[in-house]
Amino acid sequence: MKTIKTLFVLVAVVTLSAFTNAKTIGPNHGYHVGDFATDFKLENIDGTTVSLSNFKDAKGFIVVFTCNTCPYAVAYEDRVEALNKKYAKKGYPVIAIMPNNTNVKPGDNMEAMKRRAKAKGFTFPYLMDEGQKIYPQYGAKKTPHVYLLQKTKKGNQVKYIGAIDDNYKDASAVTTKYVENAVDALLEGREIKESNTRAIGCSIKV
Repeated sequence: MKTIKTLFVLVAVVTLSAFTNAKTIGPNHGYHVGDFATDFKLENIDGTTVSLSNFKDAKGFIVVFTCNTCPYAVAYEDRVEALNKKYAKKGYPVIAIMPNNTNVKPGDNMEAMKRRAKAKGFTFPYLMDEGQKIYPQYGAKKTPHVYLLQKTKKGNQVKYIGAIDDNYKDASAVTTKYVENAVDALLEGREIKESNTRAIGCSIKV
């Protein structure tokens, strides 16, 4: 009888452990530096469907989760545009993705995205994460949140995750440009010194 009880307890512990681990390290845990990012198909503001595979000549991508309504994201808009103008021609275009639930944030719906992109003159794709399926795969938590990818034979490898720079309040007061430093390192074949930083911004609305 004692043996049966012990066996029952062991089975219960193993079952609970398996359930807990599934919750903790499930598919929504997000990418780490060194992981390979899966491709996606998302609607752009011009009505087309955009995938990373569309960019045949790209060396990698500056994927930015951003939106219209977050003050932090708005503060970084010009800097995101500057990143695209500087690095798209060098093989690292910006791909912006709007991850928020538009029922919670109607100011981030597709029509609002179109208006914002036109007003600001965005030169990069601005995609809607319809159904909020992509940002959890990446593990994005904030707007803005950056994932720098590099094309390799095995796929698009994550090389940097975090903030754009170290001063969201004032672009002129920035002392460390994290994303620029990381892209420059990849272009020059150097190791990225800071591959992880803390993203500063608004929480993604679910």
